[in-house]
Amino acid sequence: QGLPTGGEIVRDYLAPLGRLPAIAANLKLGAEVTAITRQGHDKVANEGRKDAPFVIRYRDGGGEHRFLARAVIDASGTWWRPNPIGIDGLPVAGEGKASARIAYGIPDVVGKAREDYAGKRILVIGGGHSAINVALALMELQDGAPGTEIFWALRHANIERLLGGGLNDQLPERGALGLAARQAMADGRLNMLAGFAVDRIETQGEKLAVDAHLAGKPFSMAVDRIVVTTGFRPDLSFLDEIRIALDPVVEAPPALAPLIDPNFHSCGTVPAHGIAELAQPEPGFTIVGSKSYGRAPTFLMATGYEQVRSVVADIAGDHAAAREVRLVLPETGVCSAVGVATVSESAGCCGGP
Repeated sequence: QGLPTGGEIVRDYLAPLGRLPAIAANLKLGAEVTAITRQGHDKVANEGRKDAPFVIRYRDGGGEHRFLARAVIDASGTWWRPNPIGIDGLPVAGEGKASARIAYGIPDVVGKAREDYAGKRILVIGGGHSAINVALALMELQDGAPGTEIFWALRHANIERLLGGGLNDQLPERGALGLAARQAMADGRLNMLAGFAVDRIETQGEKLAVDAHLAGKPFSMAVDRIVVTTGFRPDLSFLDEIRIALDPVVEAPPALAPLIDPNFHSCGTVPAHGIAELAQPEPGFTIVGSKSYGRAPTFLMATGYEQVRSVVADIAGDHAAAREVRLVLPETGVCSAVGVATVSESAGCCGGP
């Protein structure tokens, strides 16, 4: 019922859970799964496949290892595969060379990374919760380092879609993010660049020269740092020998994809779902959590909890409970497609470079 941070979830839930004897004996920390397959079977082999245990290969500080499992739940998320800057899904020219001055996700701008951002000219690219959090954190930094300039670039040209449901949001803290961002814009503390698409980044001394298009017209600016919050995508590289089926658009399970496609749905319009929508052609293998949503940005943690409950019930043989998925998801918010208003070209930037 609370609103814990990631650190609090680790401290108050995951760490105590990991200390339970039944879990601690089988918990592998500092490990990276490199491959999953069926024992004695490649992807093509059929005979005896469903009765063969899974083989999980992983590496840690001690080298390469493997173990067997009856079932596999892939809850590895998408955090380690952020989307690049390019609006076409590819890195823009010069993005790789400038990587030392580009952060992806939500850097700790008021903590560990403070010196990288204090008093600097910062470009934040993205239009979701991560972008709002970064922008608000940079404003907090700005309070103690007045020379800090914040430019917030949106790929689309609709501010209302970014700000979400506000006081009408059924998740109050999510609505508060949009309200805080709206107030910051009104106060002129955020330099908004709507309808922004980067073409090229070039390192010029201590600066990054950004060539882009703003509202369809050529636009250039120089910044010290860039924070990219353009979403994430699933890592499927270690599943080559597993039979999985994914939607070609959002890379989610085919039965789930039409329910979460951001072209048609918001967080609140996604119906409750579980094993029936998550099942894969490989019996005993399931993808849950944010990774199950593929590239769709509408995932809520409550959804993941219900997914896991359903999948675990199915593995335990309680198929009736597995299919009794009951979850009421909140309407409105940043991930809602309702109430979209287009921003004019003249309003696309309030406070030019």
